[in-house]
Amino acid sequence: MTESLVWFRRDLRVGDLPTLSAAGERALGLFVLDDRLLGPSGGPRRDFLYRSLSALDEQLGGRLLVVRGDPVEVVPRIAKAIAAREVHVSADYGPYGRERDAAVAEHVDLVATGSPYAIAPGRVTKDDGSPYKVFTPWFKRWLDHGWRGPARTGPDTLDWIDPDDVDVSTVRTVIPAPDGPGLAAGEAAALERWREFCDDDLIRYEDERDRPDLDTTSRMSVYLKFGNIHPRTMLADLARKRSHGAEQYRRQVAWRDFYADILFQRPDSARRNYVAKFDAIRHDTGREADALFAAWCEGRTGFPIVDAGMRQLATEGWMHNRVRMIVASFLVKDLHLPWWRGARFFMQHLVDGDLASNQHGWQWTAGSGTDAAPYFRVFNPISQGEKFDPTGDYVRRWIPELRGIGGKAVHALKDARPENYPDPIVDHAEERREALARYGELS
Repeated sequence: MTESLVWFRRDLRVGDLPTLSAAGERALGLFVLDDRLLGPSGGPRRDFLYRSLSALDEQLGGRLLVVRGDPVEVVPRIAKAIAAREVHVSADYGPYGRERDAAVAEHVDLVATGSPYAIAPGRVTKDDGSPYKVFTPWFKRWLDHGWRGPARTGPDTLDWIDPDDVDVSTVRTVIPAPDGPGLAAGEAAALERWREFCDDDLIRYEDERDRPDLDTTSRMSVYLKFGNIHPRTMLADLARKRSHGAEQYRRQVAWRDFYADILFQRPDSARRNYVAKFDAIRHDTGREADALFAAWCEGRTGFPIVDAGMRQLATEGWMHNRVRMIVASFLVKDLHLPWWRGARFFMQHLVDGDLASNQHGWQWTAGSGTDAAPYFRVFNPISQGEKFDPTGDYVRRWIPELRGIGGKAVHALKDARPENYPDPIVDHAEERREALARYGELS
């Protein structure tokens, strides 16, 4: 019987995984703990990874081989040890993933089947084959292109080789234990969470998706990040729902595909402005700028909605999407700091930190990316709080110093500011004028 190696990466599940169907009949399941990815991940994301690996190992009957090392060296060595003719993966379209896979493919027959996206990056193009730069026409073509239905796979699709029966010339690594309790991970947890959202909150999604106080968003981003669920599975369910909420949610799935496509077309946009003219914008530097950045990171800016978001991030490793935009706008346009400082901080702390979505979401707010918010759109953190947290419940949940202030008065704090809560670190009206002046300097 021909044996294969199934190398799991961002596809930590066995359902709806076409890689398994392509791998033949018998395979060894492998995950490589790669320090180049683990290093910048931050504790919350690493912990979720470890919980996902434990869940996958259980699905495979304890037969997931986990090793630590450089995949370019480790994967070919293990493939040779089991005489695998092919190494099967889901395609990776990120800058590092493409570089790594090209290097591995020099030593083994690397077979990529499927991807972490509904439609793989590079496939949705204009009639002349050129890539889109704007979401709306891309979205229309994405809908026209369509996607496959969920793949019918499971733990029994393959006969899994027991790593203990193979001399792989390497030490099998015990899956690291998370630092503490956290969000349930793995395919079963993802499917359960998705079902709960569809049953309880999807119908209200269009109206409530910008309300952090209600906490009715799906929180599926982390499960998509690690491939505990595939967007095909979600899109199939959404097609059966036929509601405005389902249509709006499908659009959000499309944004994830779109940003992955943009990063695939422009790998440099992970670190640089997508629109080059924004390279010339003036940013603040020095000790005072660093002190303001520290206040932002620690949730002590004196602007309640901003501080609530940053404290939620520190506590949960997650932040509501509307609040992500508010805190990003504050960093870039009130503090005049470069978007990549905030993006790096997010990637270090977000459990769902995804390079494409994170970097391009930040550039959307900064005005320097594709489909960017106009540079003159400067979110007022007080009015944003009053609009999207009208009860003030979100702020009070994360800022205990303000729990004695009722209603939306907690945002402006016109009548009373507790002594143990900081004064605003900047004057928003003044910094808005300064931001517009700096943007106006760009040709």
